[in-house]
Amino acid sequence: MRITLRSLLLVLLFSMLAGYAVPALAQDHAVGEWHGDLVTPGGKFTLLIRINRGSSGTLSGDFESLSQAPGQKIPLGAIEASDSQLRFRVPSIGASVDATWSEKDQAWTGQYQQGVSLALTLQRGAPAPEKIVAGLDGQWSGKLKRNDRDLRLILHVTTDKLGTHVRLDSPDLGAYDLPVDQFEHNGRAIRFHIPAVGAQFSGQLDDAQQSFGGTWSRPGQPDTDVNFKRDAAQTSQHLRSQWPLPPASYSSQDVSIPNALASGVVLTCTLSEPHGPGSGLGLFPAAILITGSGAQDRDETMYGHKPFAVLADFLTRHGIAVLRCDDRGFAASTGNFDQSTSADFATDANAAFSFLRNRPEINGQAIGFVGHSEGGMIGQIAAASNHDAAFLVMLAGPGTDTEKLILSQRRAEGLSQGFSPEAINHSEPVVRELIRMVQNGAPGRDLKTDLDKALTPDALAAIGVQPGQRDAVVAEFSGPWMRYFIKYHPDENLRRLRIPVLALDGSLDQQVPAAENLAAIRRALSANADATVVELPGLNHMFQTAHTGALGEYADLEETFAPAAMTLIADWINQRFPAKHA
Repeated sequence: MRITLRSLLLVLLFSMLAGYAVPALAQDHAVGEWHGDLVTPGGKFTLLIRINRGSSGTLSGDFESLSQAPGQKIPLGAIEASDSQLRFRVPSIGASVDATWSEKDQAWTGQYQQGVSLALTLQRGAPAPEKIVAGLDGQWSGKLKRNDRDLRLILHVTTDKLGTHVRLDSPDLGAYDLPVDQFEHNGRAIRFHIPAVGAQFSGQLDDAQQSFGGTWSRPGQPDTDVNFKRDAAQTSQHLRSQWPLPPASYSSQDVSIPNALASGVVLTCTLSEPHGPGSGLGLFPAAILITGSGAQDRDETMYGHKPFAVLADFLTRHGIAVLRCDDRGFAASTGNFDQSTSADFATDANAAFSFLRNRPEINGQAIGFVGHSEGGMIGQIAAASNHDAAFLVMLAGPGTDTEKLILSQRRAEGLSQGFSPEAINHSEPVVRELIRMVQNGAPGRDLKTDLDKALTPDALAAIGVQPGQRDAVVAEFSGPWMRYFIKYHPDENLRRLRIPVLALDGSLDQQVPAAENLAAIRRALSANADATVVELPGLNHMFQTAHTGALGEYADLEETFAPAAMTLIADWINQRFPAKHA
């Protein structure tokens, strides 16, 4: 669920896109190298954009995030440019830029959109080189101990012609690519600062330059010792054993689905269909997969896994057609993700439903929704408003009121991440007050004013937020998604459902704790004659076989989706909606 402040752990990867060819004279105004800084709650990110004009008159180019992936040049899509306006979009990550030419500043000034809106000024040329810190390039790993919990820290140091770039991963906190600044190496002394969390490190490099140890300091927490060691073999993303590889035993095709209820929203999806008896004769059941919170691609790619690619492959091989889509405004789908709510995403799910109803190879009486996390909530909304929906499968979908869900999630995740029970108890009144304001307040300026007043220095310290991140917290809690989410009551839609419902959750889920969540779902579905509610032992929020269920395990586990869970889903659907045969 997107019930943590995603803006505080924003991992920004960038490229640029969008538009159409314009006359060469207007295009030339945008041609060349441009650089700009994004100032986020997590730190500063420097972008480098190169735009060229080809012999045909069209624009092309590439993009580089110097703060995160220096040297990695990402091709741009089509670009819309004139003498006064420059627009491009990043389909793979749901980002966009809309800028106006400032004659006074000789720069493009505007907004960068990716989950949040950030000011961006693009100036001509490459940025001034950063300081070079020699001899420390590579990956360095350490552990930070908090309340008997070991929290991994991974420091990435890269040097190129534009200087030395440093970023930090904290897998156990679910934080990646946090900018590191003030990185210094004087003699044997090493120092650096992580703006996102206000942390400082000061230590000493050993004679062999293979490790450095010292003191990790963060406001409101006791200093602790951390020792970083140079990794001999750096980790990289690899193909997971469950990822489907060609050749497949079924057919797949990419399709585009417009949402008639939302202007500018066209979903780009993959439809996979079984082979065999009934193929092409309208006789297969179909499942629409709905991703969890945050902008997701059709595979629900996260933490080095592709759970929806694995689930779609499994279901299709077991006789069920599967449609999975990039979220609106993300990857290849169009629309505005940032200003959308769960109710808006439900209209996307029902647009996908209408598309399948018109496919001759699909049984129109056997189409349902399979939603993960927030996708389970979206599935509730879509199914309750769609009298033709045949079934709903909720994978860690919410059943409790959102206030309970937010607080229980914060407690479970906080304890697993080394926060003391006392610290969590101290923060809860602040979180409750923010929730109350959203529940009772009107949207707009008044709500923002109330939130800003509530976030005193003591309140910020209680919830572990740096003073410079106050605006991000206000923007998150006053935004349309959070306002809708906090006011949503799952039981209202669940009680309306008379279609078959399967609700699953893992016993080790720390994001949607299973016991209280499934109990609430059972109560809400008590009048439903075909409701199956199951707690799966040993599975986490991602439906992986886990050790503790902690967020930091997701990427470490080789398994993407527990086979037993996928078998349960496939058997449940097929028992109720078996494929017909010609």
